[in-house]
Amino acid sequence: MNFAVLQFPGSNCDQDAVHVLRNVLGHTARLVWHKDASLGDADAVIVPGGFSYGDYLRTGAIARFSPVMQAVKQFADKGGLVLGICNGFQILCEANLVPGALVRNKSLQFRCENVFLKSPTADSPFTNRIPAGKLVRVPIAHGEGSYFADAETLGQLQANNQILWQYADATGELTDGANPNGSQLNIAGVCNARRNVAGLMPHPERASEKLLGSDDGLLIFRSMIAWFENQAKAKAA
Repeated sequence: MNFAVLQFPGSNCDQDAVHVLRNVLGHTARLVWHKDASLGDADAVIVPGGFSYGDYLRTGAIARFSPVMQAVKQFADKGGLVLGICNGFQILCEANLVPGALVRNKSLQFRCENVFLKSPTADSPFTNRIPAGKLVRVPIAHGEGSYFADAETLGQLQANNQILWQYADATGELTDGANPNGSQLNIAGVCNARRNVAGLMPHPERASEKLLGSDDGLLIFRSMIAWFENQAKAKAA
């Protein structure tokens, strides 16, 4: 599987994503510069974390206008898989590729810690390999990760199973104490209505090797790979 990992001025998790995809999972991954107008032969796109354009104006507000994002939109419109992580999630929201917005943490503090994620649905290219009831342990590192959407959008997300990850405590309860940033409905990540574009604030690429304390993040990448391989088999049949 060929992954394109976007690279903006200020990206700082791009190399981490490439390392996991190449060296841990054994797939092809290459960096795509923000000024590039093509994704090449990519089968999936990763929009990584960091501080694109120094987070000027708003997080992701400038990056959404980069030439490569037009290629990402076209890729997504054709059904291609796109995953935004942390700042990548913010960029996808700004580009209207996923619903909602990420605003300043309720605490007004930068939060850097490990969290537990509950996956309400396995019916997506990003969660299909997460076992039922499994709490995914991954780190967060953000100052503007509080998910916000209006009541109508939140209702649609719930009705369509577009909420893919929620902050939970160690027992799986969606408590205020387990919510590190004040996100509505404890939302940590969502997908679009078509289910091929998703974003999440936590960093699965930073929890993809046991040496780092958890390899739960691999479940998200393996879900993408499994979905793509199943689609390829179906087309070939």
